[in-house]
Amino acid sequence: MTQQQRTRVTQLLHNWRDGRPEALEELMPLVYAELENIARREFRSESADHTLQPTALINEAVLRLVDNDIGWQDRCHFLAMMTTTMRRVLVDHARRRSREKRGGNARKVTLLTNLASVETAPDILDLDQAIDALSAIDTRKAEIVQLHYFGGMKYNEISVALAISEATVDRDLRFSKAWLGDYLKQRS
Repeated sequence: MTQQQRTRVTQLLHNWRDGRPEALEELMPLVYAELENIARREFRSESADHTLQPTALINEAVLRLVDNDIGWQDRCHFLAMMTTTMRRVLVDHARRRSREKRGGNARKVTLLTNLASVETAPDILDLDQAIDALSAIDTRKAEIVQLHYFGGMKYNEISVALAISEATVDRDLRFSKAWLGDYLKQRS
């Protein structure tokens, strides 16, 4: 995305924040490819018969954000919020399915393959619980995990979104991987 496009996205986000719903209609085509990449990453480990598809995930996440009064800052902030909201949608969906099937086909998340201490990939509900536990200890570290693994954001994008250095992103992410691995291993 060019700098001009990023500026346009920021302008549209501010317009949407200021109560102009038509700005969202103009915004979505500009960011949809990035949102689709985030959603597709979420579905890499899903079975073909999953009842929620990437397009539905994006739509549900947008619907959850439409009526919220969010002080949109820029494209990175928007993508960060969408990433977090998509994660919530998937977790809520997994919980509903789990309740329906009593422990049935909870989604296996393979995005933490670098966690050597976890022998099998955790399902999304276990991962959500682990991230919530990390958030109770350090909110920023949990946010970095979400943005990097769920959102697919690069270190420099996370750095901008959270107003921290790339070195801090790297350090926090390394700590978080180890912490989550230990947490999940203890729970299994």
